[in-house]
Amino acid sequence: MTRAEQAAAEHERHRKHAQRGAFLGFFVDMFDIYLPIIALAPAIRYFISPDLPASTTAIVTGMIFAATLVGRPLGALIFGRYADTTGRKNATVVAVGGFGILTIVVGLLPGYETWGIASVVVFVLLRFVIGIFVGGEYTAASPLAMEYSPKEKRGLNGGLIMTGFPLAYVAVALITLVMLQIAPAGSLDSPYVQWGWRIPFFLGGLLALAFVAYYLRSVRESELFEGSGGGGTPVKDLFSGQNLRNFIQVFVLMTGFWLSLNCVTAILPGILTGEFGLTGTENSATLIVAYLVVAVGYVLAAVTSQRTGRRPFLIAWGLVAAIPGTAVYAVLLAMRPDNLFVVMLLVTIIAVLVVSVWGLATVYINERFHTGVRATGFGLGYSLAVVIPSFYAFYQSALSALMPFEWTVLPLLVIGGLLITVGAAMGPETKDVDFAAADKEEKALGH
Repeated sequence: MTRAEQAAAEHERHRKHAQRGAFLGFFVDMFDIYLPIIALAPAIRYFISPDLPASTTAIVTGMIFAATLVGRPLGALIFGRYADTTGRKNATVVAVGGFGILTIVVGLLPGYETWGIASVVVFVLLRFVIGIFVGGEYTAASPLAMEYSPKEKRGLNGGLIMTGFPLAYVAVALITLVMLQIAPAGSLDSPYVQWGWRIPFFLGGLLALAFVAYYLRSVRESELFEGSGGGGTPVKDLFSGQNLRNFIQVFVLMTGFWLSLNCVTAILPGILTGEFGLTGTENSATLIVAYLVVAVGYVLAAVTSQRTGRRPFLIAWGLVAAIPGTAVYAVLLAMRPDNLFVVMLLVTIIAVLVVSVWGLATVYINERFHTGVRATGFGLGYSLAVVIPSFYAFYQSALSALMPFEWTVLPLLVIGGLLITVGAAMGPETKDVDFAAADKEEKALGH
């Protein structure tokens, strides 16, 4: 084998490890995100006073989830700067190691009977810090993988990374269902409430630490980053000149992504268990099926965009989510089918029409920024856009003055889809962007 062939083989090996590392990192990241939503839900009374009314309990539960969301943009800012100045690999290891250890700590927490109100306060604070580390993981690992990907394979590789999102949901849901069979939930003294919920948290923490060991041993720092020399002022640079215009465009696009996503992942499960009366097991089974199909949709969408171009695909898919996606959602709400198979089918169609576009999130945002600000731009563009859509419940409340509450999700989905279309139209085509050439051009301009 010639020296050139050896170098090519070594580069390919580094690429595969970077790609695998980004997927595994995103998987353990999303696994941690879903733990309090799925695994803790049957045991939430462990942390909350039994004397609290249901409405207050719902608020506390929402705070636990929101704490992680609030932490993520801060983590993207901290670790994005770290990744753009010191290195993607180091930032990834610190971020995943941080939330892995803290997730195990959460699994060890005493409940309300032991610590009183302090138990839930500590839980919320820990989830906030975990959110910072979680925001750091994808901020660093995904740019590293994209920088190793040849441009003709970036769509496929980006789509595969994003499948960690739905697959993590499926994994947590299945583990929780198994644990509920082993340790049933019920009263405060029931096995799942006392100790069963801890097992998924321990597994999540151990998965994260195992990932750190793999990443340290197998993944090499981005060659593009090493070539750029690091340093600089990525946060300042991101919010000036062309970088700022790129960021605003990505922010509009991702706001549409998150708003439409919330209509499926946040609002729809409540409709299924509330309005439709599905049991917890039926609801979980429905969402597991939908998310498995969506994982395939992610890859197909990303690969298709490699042929059609990112911009036209995003423009068109925003309209798909806004029109046929909303139409099928309306059919589900109007029919209120009693047959579980029909519910699964309609929910899966909705999820595919609305959520498959997420297969492009990693690759597209990374293509919008040069190496010196890529991690910061990707992390903040991805994370900050979640803020406005997170208040969906308030928008529904306002819309309920004009229509029945259960129908208020439909205008939000239309708006989310249109924002995707508008955001994509604001930006250029990116599938053929050469990262190395873009960096040289940036240096030639003196940036």
